[in-house]
Amino acid sequence: MARIAILKFPGTNCDEDVHNVLKNVIGIESEIVWYKDFSLRNWDAVIIPGGFSYGDWLRAGAIAANTQAIEELRNAVDEGVPVLGICNGFQILVEANLLPGALLPNENSRFVCRWVRTCVKNPKGPWLSLVSDGQVLDMPVAHAEGRYYIDEETYKSVASSSPIIRYCPGFNPNGSLYDVAGIATEDGLILGLMPHPERASEDVLAPKGFRAGGRAIFESIAYSLKRGW
Repeated sequence: MARIAILKFPGTNCDEDVHNVLKNVIGIESEIVWYKDFSLRNWDAVIIPGGFSYGDWLRAGAIAANTQAIEELRNAVDEGVPVLGICNGFQILVEANLLPGALLPNENSRFVCRWVRTCVKNPKGPWLSLVSDGQVLDMPVAHAEGRYYIDEETYKSVASSSPIIRYCPGFNPNGSLYDVAGIATEDGLILGLMPHPERASEDVLAPKGFRAGGRAIFESIAYSLKRGW
């Protein structure tokens, strides 16, 4: 049976939410793993959930990105293990140079917490295997440093072949360049996104006018692992 590690750092606060969705909504085995205890072992996928690792000291994700746990994560990626970073997890992956770009303070200099509408371009890889090109995924954001920045040349290279999750027109909450809400490696093995799919995996959680779009990401990884990714 596939097993997913949920990597917890000091300040992580969304690990239980992710665990609940994987166990009770999707039906896949997972375990919350303290960062000091994390090793490659027999994990089939790894999720870095949201929160405020190390209190966002220096920059969001900067300290966590320089821990031994992330070195272990690099080894896991080399072995083909899928990795998902949600919110602070995305910030950690960017700080660790596992994904391109940077995440800056929101344009309005405020913490933003609201539901947004995103659309997926060029879906591929284990986290988006059940998502179609152009599919809309409604999810909430909750962050102060979610403004994605990337230089034009790198963006053009990434956008030509890599999966990208963009805020739909009128839904960019932080001033992200090119409306980027999430981005993946070219093969889709590593995916980072600022919206919280674990908070949008049950219809009862979606406010009026929105649908729970995050479930598709977790269903995709379950499907991919079942097929031997």
